[in-house]
Amino acid sequence: METKTRDSSLPTAMNLVIDWGNSSLKTGWFKDSELVEIGRYDSPDALLSDVVKRSAAHILVSSTSRPGGEIRNQLGDLGAGFLVLDSQTSVPIRKAYDTPATLGADRVAAAVGANTLFPNQDCVVLDIGTCLTADFVDHDAVFQGGLISPGLRMRFQAMHEQTARLPLVEAPADLGNSWPALTGRNTQHAMQSGVLNGLAYEMNGIIENYRRERPGIVVLVCGGDASSFESRLKPPIFVVPELVLIGLNRILRYNVENLQANTPDVNA
Repeated sequence: METKTRDSSLPTAMNLVIDWGNSSLKTGWFKDSELVEIGRYDSPDALLSDVVKRSAAHILVSSTSRPGGEIRNQLGDLGAGFLVLDSQTSVPIRKAYDTPATLGADRVAAAVGANTLFPNQDCVVLDIGTCLTADFVDHDAVFQGGLISPGLRMRFQAMHEQTARLPLVEAPADLGNSWPALTGRNTQHAMQSGVLNGLAYEMNGIIENYRRERPGIVVLVCGGDASSFESRLKPPIFVVPELVLIGLNRILRYNVENLQANTPDVNA
């Protein structure tokens, strides 16, 4: 488990949000809208052993890979009062999406995070993780949709699994100093160039098209591989690694405020 603390004098009861990804769980402890501490865990048991020692005022759990019933079973020690983000959860943006039930929780959270940081502005969020997603939330806080494309490791894996002779290749360890040349001189380098340069060109093309259609649009980048591409994307961009956590906290606060006020969600 890796923990990052931003304030040594932690309050006893803060909001806790949990982002349960494909391979790990990430937590964010918030005092109101301030992100105070970040934690990363390899398993639900590791998270529980740490989190149950502390008191959280309110808890929201989000997962793109597990249904709500499984989340509640595995994280039941958190108590009965935590919220699980799903398509029925109230959120502070509207969704102009044809199939809201299939819209990933991470995409919703990132869009809410973008709208939280840049209210009343058009935003496009590029999330570079298992998949690349590019989602547009407009200045009226309406999630308009986006695109989904294979991510970095998925592209390497697909070339290996869908061909007879191409090896399984990974990105260079230090991309900051060893970005692959466009013209690879062996198979490994050619594959690295194709994946990394191709993904960078793809993202820059997305950004360019949104800027052409929406001058002044804010471009935010997040996800596990965001730092690898930061210097390859056309500025200005905002790299916000904790964008999903920020969005989850905003959703949690929104639901708590609605509950306390006993008012329905007008954006559902």
